[in-house]
Amino acid sequence: MYSHILDRRKREPPRFPETKTAVNTIFASRLLTSAGWASSVRMHLRDGRIASLEPGAVAQPGDEHHAVIVPAMPNLHSHAFQRGMAGLAETRGAAQDDFWSWRDTMYRFASRMTPEQLEAVAGQAYMEMVESGFCRVGEFHYLHRDLDGRPYADVAEMSGRIAAAAERTGIALTLLPVFYAHASFGGVAPREHQKRFISSVDSYARLIERCGELLAPLPAARLGVAPHSLRAVTPEELAGVLEIARGIGAAAPVHIHIAEQTGEVSDCEAWSGARPVRWLLDHAPVDARWCLVHATHVDAGEIAGMAAAGATVGLCPITEANLGDGIFPLPEFLEQGGVWGVGSDSNVHISVAAELALLEYSQRLSRRIRNVVGLNGASTGGALFQRAFAGGGAALGTGSTALVEGAAADMVSLATTEPALVCRESDTLLDSWIFAAPASAVDCVWVAGRRLVEGGRHVRREAIRREYVKALKELCA
Repeated sequence: MYSHILDRRKREPPRFPETKTAVNTIFASRLLTSAGWASSVRMHLRDGRIASLEPGAVAQPGDEHHAVIVPAMPNLHSHAFQRGMAGLAETRGAAQDDFWSWRDTMYRFASRMTPEQLEAVAGQAYMEMVESGFCRVGEFHYLHRDLDGRPYADVAEMSGRIAAAAERTGIALTLLPVFYAHASFGGVAPREHQKRFISSVDSYARLIERCGELLAPLPAARLGVAPHSLRAVTPEELAGVLEIARGIGAAAPVHIHIAEQTGEVSDCEAWSGARPVRWLLDHAPVDARWCLVHATHVDAGEIAGMAAAGATVGLCPITEANLGDGIFPLPEFLEQGGVWGVGSDSNVHISVAAELALLEYSQRLSRRIRNVVGLNGASTGGALFQRAFAGGGAALGTGSTALVEGAAADMVSLATTEPALVCRESDTLLDSWIFAAPASAVDCVWVAGRRLVEGGRHVRREAIRREYVKALKELCA
């Protein structure tokens, strides 16, 4: 049986500054709660959760002081292994470069990665996520098979490496093992370079069962399913995957790539006579459990349908810009009451603030106006942060994780000594962090009450970086 996570725990028990059983008190001059900003708050932490909040309090001896604390952000979509290829697909070829030429580079990189290398690369990606202010990651994981395409002795060998990287870095994990069976719509046989991704419905059921066992030692972990895309599954296989999801639980997340590329839309129409999102809404039980990743190319009817279903749209602005995907029609979706969150996807650059800033800036550039996401008279940064926070929690199966009594102590302190944050109050702090501050604006990050980042640096940064460098040198040899 696969025992990598338990073996690691025996070799190297977690040594974070606060353990889950610690009781400590933090005094925040300003704290962003579900009801808005509160001042002079004493926050008591117990067993990784917020035991109580005392606004308008006076700091006491022994309290840990911070100027500004906000909730940590969920990252709803990641392919951790792609962190290792960041920057390797930025040379223009003889033909026009697009998503499909980038995908060829990704396939070549994925074809070489061993389990040990995957764990090291995922560890680096997750460490960077936590340092930037993410507390939980939705890992859309599809690298399942050995280098030659045969199953590992443990069907979840690679998923176990993802879980081990999450445990080592302290980030909370929503594991989304991917079902991938075909090269294109209509059940086209997979290509040679997709051999490491492939599952049948039966083998996927075994994978999900094994992943449930592997996640058991991680108390904050969640498990969901991820049909890769409509081009990678047949309707019958999609139904089988959803049946497996019901076996996990009624609230198990369901994530799918959809309508990311115009070519995908055209191919779906040729196959089915319908656009991808329309086909999904008409043929699958899409509801609040679902995260429709990208959904870039949608029409008015699809926008209304996604919002009415309560599905979260997973936006990945940095990756979508890097790949030239296009720009999601966010204002129209917001008018329908749509829910959205953000993800780091290909992990070419990992930053909470940068994802939110680029999301807003892309809307401004395409529409030639300012403050697109903000409400009248309200902060744009505040609207971006609060909406992405709520959508991320919905997509990753945790619901609201706002800083309230009883919630997990997942939070970020901002360094108000940074020039961009000086003399900022309330939501202007979020505006300045997102649009004007460097990465060093993030001071400390706690996940489940454990302080994983201090002074902007992860407590295991050097060891994780050494493992990453070793893995990359092997991959690039």
